[in-house]
Amino acid sequence: MKSIQDVYKIGRGPSSSHTMGPERAAMIFAADNPDLTSVKVVLYGSLAKTGVGHHTDKAVQSAFPKIPVEVVFDETTRDLPHENTLDFIGSFADKPSVTMRAMSIGGGDIVIPGREREEMPDVYPESSFSEIASFCKKNNLRISDYVYLYEPNIRKYLYTVWYAMKDCIEKGIAASGELEGGLHVERKAQFLYQQRHIDETEITRENRTVCAYAFAVGEQNASGETIVTAPTCGAASVLPSVMKYMQEKKGFHDEKILDALAVGGLIGQLVKTNASVSGAECGCQAEIGTACSMTAAALAELFEMGIDQIEYAAEVAMEHHLGLTCDPIHGLVQIPCIERGAVAAMRAINALNLANFLSSTRKISFDLVVETMYETGKDLKLSYRETSEGGLAKLYQ
Repeated sequence: MKSIQDVYKIGRGPSSSHTMGPERAAMIFAADNPDLTSVKVVLYGSLAKTGVGHHTDKAVQSAFPKIPVEVVFDETTRDLPHENTLDFIGSFADKPSVTMRAMSIGGGDIVIPGREREEMPDVYPESSFSEIASFCKKNNLRISDYVYLYEPNIRKYLYTVWYAMKDCIEKGIAASGELEGGLHVERKAQFLYQQRHIDETEITRENRTVCAYAFAVGEQNASGETIVTAPTCGAASVLPSVMKYMQEKKGFHDEKILDALAVGGLIGQLVKTNASVSGAECGCQAEIGTACSMTAAALAELFEMGIDQIEYAAEVAMEHHLGLTCDPIHGLVQIPCIERGAVAAMRAINALNLANFLSSTRKISFDLVVETMYETGKDLKLSYRETSEGGLAKLYQ
């Protein structure tokens, strides 16, 4: 199983699969062919249907700043190798054109047929939660210890991730105005943050503060600003909003936050390994459901719960997102995406509270719920998998 760096990527929004992935593919094509005179990029499937709202066209054009780039949105071609497929056709002044196909498979990762996938090597010998739990119990390790055993230098990277997450929240709270894209969505993070102390009940303060932080990240992502995938751009708001709130409320040192991020990252990598984190492949359950699981497990680590409680928190967080569709209005990562991150953040806290008392009653394993999520996602109609052809995207006027 790959490094948790594969889950936490620092980059620009609004979509890891529709912006970061295609941009990465375009940069590879440009590097392979430095003497191109023009490029045609054909987007298929979900990339074609939501590419404008996700800035896919701008992402691929950015890799070829000095030559003409034609972007074609092909919404009719079927029988694709992946829901996020794109073709590059490059022309030269004095030789035949060259082509390259790529698939953006989620979380900013890409696959190019016929080419060895550029990816991190496997660092974890175990690839399921049950295997990891068995190893940890046998060797008297916490799950964070397990991460550091196989990635002894990961803490430095997690520091960078944590500071990038907090910086994103701070910039999002400071920003105001309307998000671009035509939906006339006003930024709400600053307003929520200012309202957090109006009602003096603790539960209301918690809700408003966590939601303010989640809105801050979601709005930064929707604006194409720098965020940290956790595990994707569209679901990036859940984990940092809860971690920042808990650090402020309970006074956790950064070292404890890093332990939590390590566990959350491992949960995200388990989903990437055994299922998918792509909304185009499995609906929003794969993105926001995984983010909620990561956050619930991270919280359980933060509060020094046992392995069974960590598993319960992650499992219940995922289970109650099963079947969640991805239906972004106008293909923008705004409605319902921004609010959804805030709701999932609060749900992760609820999952922690359940795990604190009910882990001994658990019937469903985390591995089983991940398998179920993947099967459910594949069964979802295509119109509910990031095509903006169903649900809210279809009915919104």
